Amino acid sequence: MKPSSLYIHIPFCASKCYYCDFNSYVSTGEVMDRYLDGLEKEMELLSKELPWEPLKTVFFGGGTPTMFDVKQTERMMNILNRFFRLAEGAEISVEANPGTVNLEKLRVLKEGGANRLSFGVQSFHDPILKKLGRLHDSLTVYHSYEKARQAGFSSINLDLMFGLPGQTIPIFEDSLRRIVELQPEHISAYSLKVEEGTPFAIWQERGKLQLPPEEEDLAMYQLLMDTLEAHGYQMYEISNFAKKDHDCRHNQVYWRNEPYLAAGAGAHGYVNDVRYVIQSSVPGYIETCLSGKRPVVEREEIPAEIQREDTMILGLRMIRGVEHARFKERHGVDMHNVFGREIERFVQEGLLTDNAEAVCLTKKALPIANEVFSGFLIS
Repeated sequence: MKPSSLYIHIPFCASKCYYCDFNSYVSTGEVMDRYLDGLEKEMELLSKELPWEPLKTVFFGGGTPTMFDVKQTERMMNILNRFFRLAEGAEISVEANPGTVNLEKLRVLKEGGANRLSFGVQSFHDPILKKLGRLHDSLTVYHSYEKARQAGFSSINLDLMFGLPGQTIPIFEDSLRRIVELQPEHISAYSLKVEEGTPFAIWQERGKLQLPPEEEDLAMYQLLMDTLEAHGYQMYEISNFAKKDHDCRHNQVYWRNEPYLAAGAGAHGYVNDVRYVIQSSVPGYIETCLSGKRPVVEREEIPAEIQREDTMILGLRMIRGVEHARFKERHGVDMHNVFGREIERFVQEGLLTDNAEAVCLTKKALPIANEVFSGFLIS
């Protein structure tokens, strides 16, 4: 399969949030200009060295891609369009933080082909935003969202988090009320995971990070599912909800374990059954790119058995599950020949359904999905 999706990493933020372990840095406009010099060269090399089809999805992630000023934003979009052909109707997503956009910048994104925005809201409760290290407040969310609508964006995602320090069920319920009032086309909602090396991890180790108990975290997840379903959002993945025809097509490439290109410091790609990792250091990345080399620091060929595991574990995140026909087409073998024992066990436990079309998580399994996923690690 030739990839028809591209992820582009923009590793700049106004500040580092206390829970974030993504490859991101606080930097200057001059460094950002140099980064775009490097990205331009990498995109040229990437377009020539790896196979690809006209792109059906592109995702600018970070970091915060909207940290670029208007001129840099225009250049970012021009780089994409110069080196890659886009398929008709391609989905082009850009991550943004509230407070990092203005009308001119949003119009430049739109004119460059972007047609989907994803705002990192996380909470509408200002004291919790401060505890997360976020720079915006709830009022800024409304202002940025309104500007995006004025610029003509008709597909907007808003991110929420739950299980946060200081968060109660009523506080989370209020954030849900506010988000459905805005009526974005897509909502992503994740339970906080304390990642190693973050300030949150250090504070947790020292006993200074007080998180809601597990039963409240589960209650928030149930409240999330019930509330969004009642307001017309279809749950299509364990953390993602969308109105009709607004599922994120790019993320489904990952969940289906399909190939994708990647560029930008710290990005990961997957082409010809090989996963590759781009140099994460921004100065090193720029230097390597400008020397005329792709800044790949790691390549790993994925064995067939691991590919099958990935297809099951990633695919079960989707509510429609892993389709039998797609699995056989992808791996040349029937799903039951590989995972029959595991599927039967989870069906008996009421955690999976297995029908003629697909194997799917049950509602009972959604809060403990990781336990199901781990059961398919058999290689």
